[in-house]
Amino acid sequence: MLIQSKKVWIADQFLPAVIDVEEGRIYDILPYQEDGAVDRDYGSRRIVPGFLDIHCHGAYEFDTNDANEEGLRCWAKQIPSEGVTAFLATTITQSEEVLTGAVANVAKVMEDGYEGAEILGIHFEGPYLDMKYKGAQPEQYIARPTIEQFKRYQEAAKGHIRYVTMATETDEDFALTHYLAEHGIVVSIGHSAATYEQAVMAYAHGARSMTHVYNGMTPFNHRANGLVGAAYRIRTMYGEVICDGNHSTAAALNNYFMSKGPDYAIMVSDALMAKGTPIGSRFLFGGNEIEIYPDGSAHLTATGGLAGSTLKINEGLRILVEEAMVPFNYAMNACTRNPARCIGVDDRKGEIRVGLDADLVVLNEDYSVAQTWCNGKEQLSL
Repeated sequence: MLIQSKKVWIADQFLPAVIDVEEGRIYDILPYQEDGAVDRDYGSRRIVPGFLDIHCHGAYEFDTNDANEEGLRCWAKQIPSEGVTAFLATTITQSEEVLTGAVANVAKVMEDGYEGAEILGIHFEGPYLDMKYKGAQPEQYIARPTIEQFKRYQEAAKGHIRYVTMATETDEDFALTHYLAEHGIVVSIGHSAATYEQAVMAYAHGARSMTHVYNGMTPFNHRANGLVGAAYRIRTMYGEVICDGNHSTAAALNNYFMSKGPDYAIMVSDALMAKGTPIGSRFLFGGNEIEIYPDGSAHLTATGGLAGSTLKINEGLRILVEEAMVPFNYAMNACTRNPARCIGVDDRKGEIRVGLDADLVVLNEDYSVAQTWCNGKEQLSL
């Protein structure tokens, strides 16, 4: 299969090129053919790497905690419509019974088969969180981190938990942090009351990311720098950001990306089951009722507090570039190369390069998705 465009994103620039796809992988990259003797010619539409969303709870009325096989399959099949070609199914704090069922369901679907975007594993958000910065996470199920309990979850998940959000300051002697880092699982500081100094110590003990920077964490102050200050200062700490313009202003997004540089910021949707449903819809999220506002944000009906988003990753890319004025390569890396490197799949995801999976997104000028390819399979038709 030969796919070409005058704008193919290769090595941080758009070049005219032909992508030769064979058996789900990029077999070769060739010069653009003026005679158009290819299978798909996208003209001047931009072809970029497939997007990775490593923090998303659900969509289309399905939530990871639901432990519903067909719901997860529906999600994976439909999410390429926004350019997502791979994702981590993300849990929310709940009882051990519910979380065990949720991770076991993801593992079963991964092993039994599905269509669409690739499920790369599980993002285990909670229950090892801070009470003050819990956000929409149900406080009755927040727990102290223990290696023994995590082992039970990972056994149920058949080893597919690969990213854990936790308040590392509650991890005595950084025991679980050490254990996760030693087993190749990313520790991400989030829903945390950690000080700047505690965040630096967590990094020293193996933490390598931060969950939705600015939200669910200690803020920056010029005398008490907090987790936000640590996110700025620790250059090689990855940090997720919800780029919907609601969780953080365009100015805050610009500040973070320009401070972080092109290699460590990660765009996430933090999307809920409400994604793909009408404005005003109400759902239960972690046992709390949420409502979708006209701007697409999700709020707790009890308090009005932000509780997640319905962000589409292609829209997040537009917001970063057109509203936050972030350089295009910074924004593109944030939803492709950087998340792939963070979770250790950059040997096959995140770039348009020979030998990698043929995960491709064809973007229109307005950032809408014209077509998506997941492992060399067309997901959308023009």
